Amino acid sequence: MPDPSAFPPTAPPPRPVAPGLYLVATPIGNLRDMTLRALDVLAAADLVLAEDTRVTAKLLSAYGLKARLERCDDHASPRAAELAIERLRDGAVVALVSDAGTPLVSDPGFVVARAVIAEGLPVHPIPGPSSLLAALCIAGLPADRVLFAGFLPPKSGARRAALEDLRTGRQTLVFFESGPRLADSLADMAAVLGARPAAVARELTKLYEECIRGSLSDLATDPRCQSPKGEIVIVIGPGEIEVASEADADAALAEAMTRLPPGEAAAEVSKALNLPRKPLYKRALELQGR
Repeated sequence: MPDPSAFPPTAPPPRPVAPGLYLVATPIGNLRDMTLRALDVLAAADLVLAEDTRVTAKLLSAYGLKARLERCDDHASPRAAELAIERLRDGAVVALVSDAGTPLVSDPGFVVARAVIAEGLPVHPIPGPSSLLAALCIAGLPADRVLFAGFLPPKSGARRAALEDLRTGRQTLVFFESGPRLADSLADMAAVLGARPAAVARELTKLYEECIRGSLSDLATDPRCQSPKGEIVIVIGPGEIEVASEADADAALAEAMTRLPPGEAAAEVSKALNLPRKPLYKRALELQGR
């Protein structure tokens, strides 16, 4: 068996890196997850825009690379966009990285990418590590339809309101969360979304990687979910389809017809309760006494 530390012994040769903006995914924990293509781009970069230049300097040093670094966090993004466009017009290679994972996924960089695209300059993705996809792979939940919702609001009231907007969706939900807020967020999720299966993935690709699976209510009280350390991804399975009763439909129609004619009321209730419109319209006419 070949020595894994030497793999790949005959990697495909690197290609020349053309001028452009490169959105480079970086490891989320394990430094060996860095792709060969990402290393090629960072080695060729005339400028690297970094969420935190100190973090990226350590990353580059681990691979024996050096580059001109400029800050590109939420506050510095407009200036970074101007600098990137200026250098790209001169034919430079510009790389954009976040502290970990794929840029623009709940990380700075959108302002830069959008500005470069608006100028008609080339933008290239350099795919690689992603905590979102890593958590989705090991959660054991459906992955055919997924909605990534990023970070929820820190306050419970706003958090529950945001979750309410997602309650009727029929897809797996993925969130990022911090350790100190994890238990409270899980409790709000259980209250709004109900008894859905879920998984809490922590410290992905790192030494103490962990994935805790169970219902939202069970996870909310699990000792392992009480202010854990590390980066956290929450994956929540789709909810069960709720079928509205005739009484629910009649009540919704009666309320809607205080504001709308029967046809529009039927359309509104159809969308809200996931029921066919034609029977609702017929029932609306009956309730109206026609």
